[in-house]
Amino acid sequence: MGEVGQEVCSESFLMDKKAKLFVAGYRGLVGSAIVRKLIESGFENLVLRTHQELDLTRQADVEKFFSEERPKYVIVAAAKVGGIHANNTYPADFIAINLQIQTNVIDASYKNGVKKLLFLGSSCIYPKFAPQPITEEALLTGPLEPTNEWYAIAKIAGIKMCQAYRLQYNWDAISGMPTNLYGPNDNFHPENSHVLPALIRRFHEAKVTGAKEVVVWGTGSPLREFLHVDDLADAVMFLMDKYSDLPHVNVGSGNEVTIKNLAELVKEVVGFEGELKWDPTKPDGTPRKLMDSSKLANMGWKPKISLRDGLVGTYKW
Repeated sequence: MGEVGQEVCSESFLMDKKAKLFVAGYRGLVGSAIVRKLIESGFENLVLRTHQELDLTRQADVEKFFSEERPKYVIVAAAKVGGIHANNTYPADFIAINLQIQTNVIDASYKNGVKKLLFLGSSCIYPKFAPQPITEEALLTGPLEPTNEWYAIAKIAGIKMCQAYRLQYNWDAISGMPTNLYGPNDNFHPENSHVLPALIRRFHEAKVTGAKEVVVWGTGSPLREFLHVDDLADAVMFLMDKYSDLPHVNVGSGNEVTIKNLAELVKEVVGFEGELKWDPTKPDGTPRKLMDSSKLANMGWKPKISLRDGLVGTYKW
């Protein structure tokens, strides 16, 4: 499919700084980082809408917006996201809202002459027992993790929709699949957040209240990969500029850390002086989750922010 890529994408995205660019979901963890990076890179014609101004689940509103604004580039960072608890509690929301957002935005983008679109997914699209590190080819080779399959199914549909529009219309739609992300504007909600912001919040609260200990679920043995959201934003710029092809692309750091080491690092960064205890009666989750991002690395992109530096910056925020 390489020929399609070459044919579809001619001029450089990074040189096209006056072009109108729509970032869907610009207030979230990912979207806000992408907007910071675009502004820093000199893009001056960003089209941004809050959820109140434009509800992306409403097809008529999305079509009206695109026909009026007619952006040249679109980055889809809008999604309903959450941890295990949220996915278990609101499965209908996770599948319906995500399918609505991405279907409306992708279709309206194509119909209104958008030159290039980047759809962002998540590493949870891969089978629960995919061989590690997980390559792009592992998609749809086995059953998903049941706790977040509703979200994953929606994201897989988004990848396939981008591919279908490329195949049928020769339209330049690409997909990037980030690993676990963290950074400024993350969700630190006690019930609906992911492991890293949850740990930061718990150690911070323990420090503020003068608690003697913090108890963390499980044994601390699972391995996880984290990427700072500013590194993802950098990768988004790179893909918009350099990549035009059918397959989706993994975006990861390639560095693994045990939950135990992660908790100890967070404890240190936050400055909690008490004790860290583990509750082995609670579940550990998947033993290892690492994406193979060698495809992106071979194109010439590498992350720049270390976990420690990223955590210090996130905690200060």
